Amino acid sequence: VWDFYFELFGQRQSRFGEWLLGCDRIALDCYQASFMGLGIAKSIPAPPPFSYMRTGFSPATFRRGIPLRRLGRQLNPFPLIQLPYHRLVNPWALGAILHEVSHNTQNDLGLHEIIPQQIRERLLSAGFPAPVASVWRRWNRETFADMSGLLLGGPAIVSSLMDVIGRSPRTVVTYSRTGPHPTPYLRAFISFELLRRMGFVDEAKLAQRAWMRCYPNPRSGSIPRALLDTAEQAIPIVVDTICFQPYATLGNKSLSQVTMFGKKEQTMTEEAAKRLAAGNDPGVIPERFLIGAARYALDRRLARPGAITENFFKELARR
Repeated sequence: VWDFYFELFGQRQSRFGEWLLGCDRIALDCYQASFMGLGIAKSIPAPPPFSYMRTGFSPATFRRGIPLRRLGRQLNPFPLIQLPYHRLVNPWALGAILHEVSHNTQNDLGLHEIIPQQIRERLLSAGFPAPVASVWRRWNRETFADMSGLLLGGPAIVSSLMDVIGRSPRTVVTYSRTGPHPTPYLRAFISFELLRRMGFVDEAKLAQRAWMRCYPNPRSGSIPRALLDTAEQAIPIVVDTICFQPYATLGNKSLSQVTMFGKKEQTMTEEAAKRLAAGNDPGVIPERFLIGAARYALDRRLARPGAITENFFKELARR
């Protein structure tokens, strides 16, 4: 136990301390938005998420209340957000924080059992084959995290996701029979569908066109034919189930009503991007929106990447 926490807390005494504190503040903002938007009062979870840095490629999370081997099988007391160095130094790629936090809020909001059940039942009711419904049920946690992250952070989160899952054509169209993640090729289309439902129709079309240009032949891989043949009809049902159906545990609200990102929030994010690029105070914008602001500033070359990174973490540390 000592070794595990010594490593985590020791990072806060290093030159990465302010970066990790900034990530904590983004994660806390996601929690606050999720619980303040509910239609009922729920007991507030504590402590808040804690970020730390690891080597490797992929971010990860350890949820609150699960036994960890490195803690001698004792229960983990707070959500841990593991971030690779290459994400921290490129803050426009930190949509990973919103994704990993959402794994935790799915449980803390009481959606971890009802969501997979509803996905399977709705697909079966719509006439989909049982094996297809079971696959979408298996993918529910990663799909929820993608959808929740997009609702928390806006269109920039889709760009961040495409950076991660856009690999070699062979990898993108390879299907895993046991993996929790949707096959990369289909995973992108789930976000495009939600982006449309959020009102960002042009952005969804542009992203989808680029994706299909990169991967024009999904049948060249190992994705089961039944999944590919039904994906166009299944994806809207899955997105609707996760994001647009009311749940009692949310106070009879839908997830999109609890945390919604629309045109107004995007306008705020773009204004913050211009201020951030210029080294000015971006204002009272929520911490989670700063990821989209950094992405907007990078894509439009409003400042050097290094300057955007410096100003991003400086603003978070100032708070």
